Amino acid sequence: MEQDIIKQIRKLTQAYAYTALQMHEAVARKAGLSGTDHKYLGFLLERGEMTAGDLATLTGLTTGAITGLIDRFEKKDLVKRKFAEGDRRKVLIEPNTRLIMALFEPLYKDFRSKSEKLTASFSEKEAKVIERYFSQAIEIMQETTTKLNQ
Repeated sequence: MEQDIIKQIRKLTQAYAYTALQMHEAVARKAGLSGTDHKYLGFLLERGEMTAGDLATLTGLTTGAITGLIDRFEKKDLVKRKFAEGDRRKVLIEPNTRLIMALFEPLYKDFRSKSEKLTASFSEKEAKVIERYFSQAIEIMQETTTKLNQ
């Protein structure tokens, strides 16, 4: 592959990442959250209930920062702390999925609709290439994150 194409794709990837940050920050502000809090809430939605320690490991934040994060979410009824069955020393963070979705779905409705329409415009073969790129790019980012966190 030509270096010019590789450079152009790298620039597009960076522009996509920066634009995604701007959009998510705007969505978060409309929802009354910071951009990072919004994304960390996404981890809870995606993975379900977990301990504060698990969330700290997942995000790379300190346990102190996670406590503040959970406190902010709890004040907005977006999560609740509950004791684990069989071990009252273990506290689980449970996302209020219904409320979170009610908060974010209207803010993402137009974006989701347009994104789905764009995706549907590609042939199945093109969609597979895009899927392969994103899947492998995610793996590379996860590997890099793991190395940097060691």
